[in-house]
Amino acid sequence: MVARRALLHDAEARLREAGVESPEHDAAILLAHVLDVPRSRLALIEAVDAEPAESFGGLVDRRAAREPLQHLTGVAYFRHVELAVGPGVFVPRPETELLAGWAIDQLTAPTRLELRDGPAVVVDLCTGSGAIAKAIVDEVPGAEVHAVELDEAAHAWAERNLAGTGVDLRLGDFATAFDELAGRVDVVVSNPPYVPLEAWESVAVEAREHDPHLALFSGDDGLDAIRALEARGAVLVAEGGVIGVEHADVQGEAAPAVFAATGRWEEVRDHRDLAGRPRYLTARRARG
Repeated sequence: MVARRALLHDAEARLREAGVESPEHDAAILLAHVLDVPRSRLALIEAVDAEPAESFGGLVDRRAAREPLQHLTGVAYFRHVELAVGPGVFVPRPETELLAGWAIDQLTAPTRLELRDGPAVVVDLCTGSGAIAKAIVDEVPGAEVHAVELDEAAHAWAERNLAGTGVDLRLGDFATAFDELAGRVDVVVSNPPYVPLEAWESVAVEAREHDPHLALFSGDDGLDAIRALEARGAVLVAEGGVIGVEHADVQGEAAPAVFAATGRWEEVRDHRDLAGRPRYLTARRARG
């Protein structure tokens, strides 16, 4: 038996030394995972048996090597849904929950979006794990939700996460997807790749070494996918419909400018995350 406090203290020190940003949180999550208890119940456990303590130590070593926490537990939480994640798929970030929340607000607040008759039509481009699509169908159950992912490994994770939700998930290129929906989509939403190739060294080790590069990098200035999203959005979105696109915090002017420059959108705006950093743009398809 090993004292729970000592076990956590040693793990936190190991993770802190390795440069993990949230060592206390990560150590607690890993121990709760090994013991199969909610994190809130850890305080009730005085000692840990040798076998789970050894398993915990192995996971701490892997986290110290900067393997993503979610890969170790196999689970990521996004708004009110749970997602299976692992090697081959981008781990959804908390910042993206704001973009998903914006899309949900458009679908649930009638004064924000004039929906046509029938169910609202939503398209999630670059769906990755299926996080945004799953959150939308969870919180707006009447919506008709479509999603597409190009990477086969990521698509397999999305297939697992979206099974039984009614989401129309496809394997393919977002730049050419959903021709049959042209001009009748109410909301397009996307968390695309947006990291400039030259910014390789600035990307967190967990993302750089474990997230698929297709989900991260997008040309010399990081805007290639956003330019393609503007073009595809102009095809898919109905007049008066809206689009929301996540971007890097240094693209608070450059990303909205991609949309503003074409003349196909109005109400082009940028939005900040909870830390006050530019995080996603929104725009409304111009009428006429």
